[in-house]
Amino acid sequence: MSEKRSSFTGKLGFVLAAAGSAVGLGNIWRFPYLAAKYGGGIFLLVYLVLAVTFGFALMCAEIAIGRKTGMSAIGAFGVLNKKYRFIGWLAAVVPVIILPYYSVIGGWVTKYISIYFTGEAAAAAGNNYFDHFIGKPIEPLVWFLIFIGITALIVLLGVDKGIEQVSKFMMPVLVVLSIVVAVYSICLPGATEGVVYYLKPDFTHFSATTVLAAMGQLFYSMSLAMGIMVTYGSYMKKDVNLESSVHQIEIFDCGIAFMAGLMVIPAVFAFSGGDKAALGSGPSLMFITLPKVFNSMPGGSVFGAVFFILVFFAALTSSISLMETVVSIVQDKLGWGRKTTCLVVLIGAILLGIPSSLGKGVWSNVTVIGMDFLDFFDFISNSVLMPVVAFLTCIFVGYVIKPASLIDEIEQTAAFKAKKLFTVVIKYVAPICIVLILISSVLDVLGIAKI
Repeated sequence: MSEKRSSFTGKLGFVLAAAGSAVGLGNIWRFPYLAAKYGGGIFLLVYLVLAVTFGFALMCAEIAIGRKTGMSAIGAFGVLNKKYRFIGWLAAVVPVIILPYYSVIGGWVTKYISIYFTGEAAAAAGNNYFDHFIGKPIEPLVWFLIFIGITALIVLLGVDKGIEQVSKFMMPVLVVLSIVVAVYSICLPGATEGVVYYLKPDFTHFSATTVLAAMGQLFYSMSLAMGIMVTYGSYMKKDVNLESSVHQIEIFDCGIAFMAGLMVIPAVFAFSGGDKAALGSGPSLMFITLPKVFNSMPGGSVFGAVFFILVFFAALTSSISLMETVVSIVQDKLGWGRKTTCLVVLIGAILLGIPSSLGKGVWSNVTVIGMDFLDFFDFISNSVLMPVVAFLTCIFVGYVIKPASLIDEIEQTAAFKAKKLFTVVIKYVAPICIVLILISSVLDVLGIAKI
């Protein structure tokens, strides 16, 4: 017998949980790297403009679909139009793919917290420390199991007692830690140049690739096109103002991304003498460059510990939303209880996560289209499936069920002030932009073009 569907207790719980989903590793390491690569202040400006237009419309659509139907992605699309149930299935596949490898990276973050509490900070600054760690067959798996175990425990407690309560604690702490670390970073000797580069838009650096990179980051950062916001919308009460909730989620997401840039870019500028190349990309920034930066600072061990605790909170809030989405989909489809579903999803995620962990070490010679398992899963989910799901969602809302059907849902509590913007973006702007993102991402990975 299926359980009664859970719900968030109110607007605050929903906003903090959804914001926790949006705020993840993409905000902390990917955003600063892309901002540095694509012109600093101009990238920041483009990203903010896209967030309040492109991102706003897509998030409103997904949350409204979830609340209107009271179901997770598979059921929601099928209820609205049986012929388009396949969009829900595609959306459901995304968190299934992302959760395991994301938790592997979460395990790396957990390991790095321990480094700063066990006096290994100097060793972690060595050139080969990170590669040596992920190359081990057992230790990365242990940290992966710890991280995904914590995630599963919180999801097991349920929507209101688990996800909502943890989000109410972790999100404010994350904001405070971000401010503390950013203030420390911009006060470092030599950091001023990085602050200016990050905050001052230089329109000579503006290009189509800057816009495409910012749009790609928007998907990655705001938990769009992976069924999460549909699922969280299904837990949202009808008396909660949907439009203002989305604005507040965006403020959290953009605010943490903005603070991450202030944390990372000035610190790396100070460490490298203004060399933007030192920011690196992906794991090389967070696990190789930043430990070197921390090791060169006065009080760097404390700074490093606080930074990785912050990253851990960000990673955990996102992994919780990924697992909850998978759990919700399985419960809706099979009618299982939460305990059984959580256990099955946990076991499945562990089995799928093992190749991603070992693929950076003992299985590194096993590749799929030239990529190790983790990079391949990241490519398929972020560069292929998410743009495809977002495009299909826009077509579905814009031309199948029509924007008016979701505008009615959004206006349950108050007039939808941005309904004209919503309609134009969903029907015309977003589909074109998403196709360009998809083409650019695939060409970039295949080495045919570089963003």
